[in-house]
Amino acid sequence: MRISTFSVIVAIVGVAVGLRAQDFKKQVIYQVVTDRFFDGDATNDNPAESPGLFDATHTNWHAYWGGDLAGVQQKLAYIQGMGATAIWVSPVVNNENLNCGGSVVSAPYHAYWNRDFMNVEEHFGDNSNSFAALDALVTAMHAGGMKLIVDEANNHSNPDNCGENGALYNQGAFMASAANDANGIFHHNPDIGDFNDRYQLQYLTLDDLTDLNQENSTVDAYLKGAAAQLQAHHVDAFRLDAVKHVTWGWEYSFANAVFNNAPSFLYGEWMQTNTSDPLYADSVKFANRSGISLLDFPLNTAIRDVFGYGNGFQEIDSTIGTENASFTSPNDLVTFFDSQDESRLLTLNNNQNRLQEALAFLLTCRGIPIVFYGDEQYLFNNSTGSDGNPGTDPYNRVWMSAFDTTTAAYKIITKLAGLRQANDAVGYGTWKQRWISSDVYIYERQFFNDVVLVAINKSDTASYPVTGLYTALPVGNYTDYLGGLQSGSALTVTAGSGGNNPAGNFTIAPHSVAVWQVQANATAPEVGSIGPWVGQPGMTVTIAGDGFGVVKGTVLFGSTAAAIQSWSNTSVTFTVPSVSSGSYNVQLKNSVGAAANTIAFTVLTGKLVPVTFTVNNATPTQPGDYIFVTGNTVELGSWGTTFQTAVGPMLTPNYPNWFLNVSLPAGQTVQFKFIDIQGNGNVVWENGTNHSYTVPASGTGAVNVNWQY
Repeated sequence: MRISTFSVIVAIVGVAVGLRAQDFKKQVIYQVVTDRFFDGDATNDNPAESPGLFDATHTNWHAYWGGDLAGVQQKLAYIQGMGATAIWVSPVVNNENLNCGGSVVSAPYHAYWNRDFMNVEEHFGDNSNSFAALDALVTAMHAGGMKLIVDEANNHSNPDNCGENGALYNQGAFMASAANDANGIFHHNPDIGDFNDRYQLQYLTLDDLTDLNQENSTVDAYLKGAAAQLQAHHVDAFRLDAVKHVTWGWEYSFANAVFNNAPSFLYGEWMQTNTSDPLYADSVKFANRSGISLLDFPLNTAIRDVFGYGNGFQEIDSTIGTENASFTSPNDLVTFFDSQDESRLLTLNNNQNRLQEALAFLLTCRGIPIVFYGDEQYLFNNSTGSDGNPGTDPYNRVWMSAFDTTTAAYKIITKLAGLRQANDAVGYGTWKQRWISSDVYIYERQFFNDVVLVAINKSDTASYPVTGLYTALPVGNYTDYLGGLQSGSALTVTAGSGGNNPAGNFTIAPHSVAVWQVQANATAPEVGSIGPWVGQPGMTVTIAGDGFGVVKGTVLFGSTAAAIQSWSNTSVTFTVPSVSSGSYNVQLKNSVGAAANTIAFTVLTGKLVPVTFTVNNATPTQPGDYIFVTGNTVELGSWGTTFQTAVGPMLTPNYPNWFLNVSLPAGQTVQFKFIDIQGNGNVVWENGTNHSYTVPASGTGAVNVNWQY
């Protein structure tokens, strides 16, 4: 194992990665399934390393079709012309080389069957697995002011029952396979049977994909080194596959390592249906404390229900209200309604107006929007997918057969992506429902004096009278920002009070979207973003907003000033100062001392190292009770005793012994105890003195104690 190369990789990560990568709120992401987008280099279609997996006819939906990184680069003008500012590509790392389908080719065209995290998939790059195509794409995107998001699947290698049987390599050197694993690189557990069981989710096998053991120090270094290598090649952000199935505590240390390497943004796939999901509270805790934002699956469900199946807008409104109250940074949630893992919206309802209305909602909603490739061309295929449903995997991953810039969908995306860049209310603003019925939704985004008011009528036939509408828009006449692209009308606002100005009575037309907006130049500093929102002294952090001025001011953690790295009117980058760990309301002041609104940040005690805690014979529990660990550092919950503040729940596949992987400050001695949080909320502490543990300076750690009676 050549783990020593990882420290070199980390050292060469440079400042070329844009600092604004830490603020993604104003971005519009265009998601590409790389193999299905555009064939820019025919020489990699049938490479020598993995021959016979390519289908030039595009009839075998499980084979490679030729799309590659060069193809994405060649279509940058098309993507950027739509207003997209970031592109999310499929995983770029080397995938399984052998056919996994017997007599019919089944290949990892989707790129989630990892083989070697340390070089690039030959079908996407070149026959030598070099980074040349990735480097060229990054250079071209950065020259155009765009950001690249790379998908990373830290949960697994490749299937354990076909092809290469889970074989994992490091720069070509064999590490392990499902049947040859002397060093514990993998967990060797059956497939997940209960997707609401926390232990099964993290430690059992997902769909026969050989499950990596992140608590193994070699795996820990390997995965963090792979991310550092991609950052050395100047990728701006990571979409993390299946974060619900990777060891949750380890992922805190992974995020911390990425943030320490170079400025970046992270968001993860935590699949859940809605905010009533049994593990919704776990997802909220994970995002708030790790600094990894999440793909907004509850809102995905609501958007598809409303625009695809015809449910009332109340479902969207309720979902947004619940999530906004739950997440530390709801504007960092990554929103979408189509993806590579579900049928396209046009499969649910082949109605282009509904798709256009959904796009308009997505691009003006709170959160960072993803446009799935081809939606702007109305692409879909209703063949029966692998799950027996129309339009699902693989038929949602259609070939990108058109690049028409004149479709109504393309034009709507272009206009509203531009609005997100121009008006801070869309990226940074609050959310307020102003008028609602089953078919009509009028909502408002506001950031100080920047206001965007959106009205959508999803009915194809009915007009609705709107009465009693109020808005924060100033008095005046407003034209539809979309210019009538979706039948929007003008609006007249008269004088009111308290930010509630009457908008008159009007009739909203069928299948219409109207967007009315005002942008005001900031006369004082206004903070809308901090990224990341958790980190230790010495980490680089970015605050974004407006009105900071061009002359350097100050950023304060309590009374301690941070060292400023860069300062502009809309973005300030600084170093977290040497302050005590805990929660801070960070205060920005401009050069003349005018103070902005504060924004929350959690200061860690130090860089994070994953440590596995085991407590034996913890038997005070009854059904509905869970054991948690709590301790004297912010990483251990600062002696918190609630679900959201203590660390856990711990896992108990071998009751009455409980265990949990937790990320702790490197080299620090921590004090901790275990508690039983009962189903009714009562807390039972173990007896005895505090346990003490000195965290290793690097790698991984473990502590094993008995419950004190």
